[in-house]
Amino acid sequence: MMMMMLMMMMMNTMMMMMMIMMMMMMMMIMMMMMMMMMMMMMMMVMMMMMMTMTMMRMVVMKTILFMTIILKIMVQPPI
Repeated sequence: MMMMMLMMMMMNTMMMMMMIMMMMMMMMIMMMMMMMMMMMMMMMVMMMMMMTMTMMRMVVMKTILFMTIILKIMVQPPI
């Protein structure tokens, strides 16, 4: 009986660990995606810069706004 209980406990802990690991992996992937998005945005901004100055200003402003929003979201702890 005791052994069974122990086994159950072990299984539970293992499951918890697995869940945590999965969550961590998901977070990492999300971060990577965000980074990729940022890089893409930067590239777009660069392209726009090459086109025209007026356009550049607008795009830069928009991108900066977007970045700040993302940063805020990332910094805030999820409820």
